[in-house]
Amino acid sequence: MTREEFRELIGREIVILDGATGSNLMKAGMPKGICTEKWICENPQPLMNLQSAYQQAGSQIVYAPTFSANKISLANHGLENQVHSLNKQLVEISRSAVGENCMVAGDLTTTGKQDAEYETLLDAYKEQIEAQLEAGVDLLVAETMLGVTEPMAVLDAARELCSLPVLCTLTVESDGSLFFGGNIYDSAELLEEMGADAVGINCSTGPDQLLSVVENIRKRIHIPLIVKPNAGNPVIDAMGNPVYSMGAEEFARHIKRLIDAGANLVGGCCGTTPAYIEQLVKLKSSF
Repeated sequence: MTREEFRELIGREIVILDGATGSNLMKAGMPKGICTEKWICENPQPLMNLQSAYQQAGSQIVYAPTFSANKISLANHGLENQVHSLNKQLVEISRSAVGENCMVAGDLTTTGKQDAEYETLLDAYKEQIEAQLEAGVDLLVAETMLGVTEPMAVLDAARELCSLPVLCTLTVESDGSLFFGGNIYDSAELLEEMGADAVGINCSTGPDQLLSVVENIRKRIHIPLIVKPNAGNPVIDAMGNPVYSMGAEEFARHIKRLIDAGANLVGGCCGTTPAYIEQLVKLKSSF
């Protein structure tokens, strides 16, 4: 997908993203504390079933499960030399799941290393993006970022390698502050200046807590705005698992308010399922 094609798409309609991956894979049997990317490569069917369900529910873009497949994060599992093979396999699994009727985004996220040198981040993201490009992603998404430095590095890396659209979303507190310092409003403006094709928020909290944040981001940027929140705030059950209480219909009602406030691309993060995407597709028909 070209950047011009992306702008044309956003100009025509609200774009529906996918929902959660990790929380659904854990329900399907993925153990805690392992390398998610390696587990998916060894057990692709749960991911394929999930992404196929998202595509059938109406997702126009699904995120390949390449989330932490950068060499900095993979080093935690002794897999830093498998960046290319893991990213390539994961993109190919997603493409097999959704075919050609749904776009596949190469997913990049935080390394969790707040003190990492910029050149180190740039090198890690370039290696990851190169593998994703070889596998044929349609666009790139930097998501669940805790501060502005890492999405900046993703943008710089991407622009050295390709002309695909690059979307950036950060995780915020309910007041818009970022976990690694700063705030979403200044960060969104900076990422737009650096050439991001869309910016916004994901994970964070439920859509009921984000109206003011979305309204204020919209005032600061001119590019498309992404909102991909959790299914409310979780409660931890007796087994230590997060339980999300916001149902799909309530989720969609709150997303409608965020679209009215200026969101252009919407989906779900932790706790959401294909049923939530179905509700967003129904909502879309009203616009």
